[in-house]
Amino acid sequence: MHSEFSRFELPHIQIKNGRVIDPKNGIDEQADVFVADGRIQAIGQPPSGFKPAQVLDASERIVCPGLVDLSTRLANLESELSAAVAGGVTAVACPPDTKPPLDEPGLVERLVRRSEALGLARVFPIGALTQQLAGEKLSEMVSLTRAGCIAFSQAKQPIFDTQVLLRAMQYAATFGYATRLQPQDHYLARDGVAHDGEVASRLGLAGIPVCAETVAIVTALQLAQVTGVRLHLARLSSAAGIALVRQARNNGLNISCDVSIHHLHLCEADIGYFDSHARFDPPLRSESDRDALRAAAADGLATICSDHTPVDEDGKQLPFAESLSGATGLELLLPLVLKWAVEMKLPLLTAIARVTCDPAAILGIEAGSLSAGCPADICVFDPTETWCVKPMALRSEGKNSPFMDSEMTGRVHTTLVGGRIVFEIQESRFS
Repeated sequence: MHSEFSRFELPHIQIKNGRVIDPKNGIDEQADVFVADGRIQAIGQPPSGFKPAQVLDASERIVCPGLVDLSTRLANLESELSAAVAGGVTAVACPPDTKPPLDEPGLVERLVRRSEALGLARVFPIGALTQQLAGEKLSEMVSLTRAGCIAFSQAKQPIFDTQVLLRAMQYAATFGYATRLQPQDHYLARDGVAHDGEVASRLGLAGIPVCAETVAIVTALQLAQVTGVRLHLARLSSAAGIALVRQARNNGLNISCDVSIHHLHLCEADIGYFDSHARFDPPLRSESDRDALRAAAADGLATICSDHTPVDEDGKQLPFAESLSGATGLELLLPLVLKWAVEMKLPLLTAIARVTCDPAAILGIEAGSLSAGCPADICVFDPTETWCVKPMALRSEGKNSPFMDSEMTGRVHTTLVGGRIVFEIQESRFS
């Protein structure tokens, strides 16, 4: 990807004096990073004959692989990819529920070309599992893969006919394609807008029970076992759902899962008095569910994604039950991961793994690592600098966040993609 980068000269860059954290290689030490020809050349000692054209002083900052996000909705390609690199995110997986859906090779090729031309974060399309995401006819997965898709999903759209889902998994397994499902039984969740618990009852909101998730998970696991497909369950929200995945993994099933960063910090109580910014799909659940998600991410069962869903102001200024679900997440992903790590008393090496090498492994892409020879996708951030979440501070078109006006700790200063600086704040430490 990023053939457009060849139009630019790629300078030799030395990033010096930073604390280098590379979870894939178990590195957590102060060292210099050397970049040339768009790739990592070495960490520590410079390669023979290396002469930097630019030197970045990363003193008191952390140098890590660019973040990899498993779910980024690209309402506006340029603004959302700008938001990505401002958040240190250098690779994003785009779900297929675009308009129109990613069910035709031409649409996928166009998305890849446009993203490459921008030269910001790398975009990895997820193809539609069924045509038009209608859940009836299988998509042309082979053609979509050739066009650039790296996996297949229904996004949030259901497949009512379980035989269609079985055939989709069989087809995907035959060709070695990964299948991603967001587990939620349509009928059990129908008309629901919040977790079926105390808060929904008090506010008079229609509830979505936990069994809407677990019933769908059990079905997916059974079909995955039969077909042998590589299955990823997206955006788990409940302790019961986590328990089912853990049991399946212990039984040897080839399965992975993720949780939204918002679900690691928020629960049903954060709806407050009908705060539409706290409406998510799946919904924010109980404190015990949130705690189970936090623990699953800590022990590596689940990886973490932003579930970036930009919504315009009109979509959130509606009554809670009528408002659109989701929140902007790309620019908040890193500070919220750091906050979770502090609260869970986790080493930074573990926390950063959940948003770098772990999601890269799930997607099967060359990213999330500072290994020599890998693309120089790098995030340089100050782990102690604070900033306030304000609409004007966000580059995403979506200013919708339950963390608006909150203080965040951790700020990205420089982002490189393919050895090019694609984001840096006003202060410059280059010489």
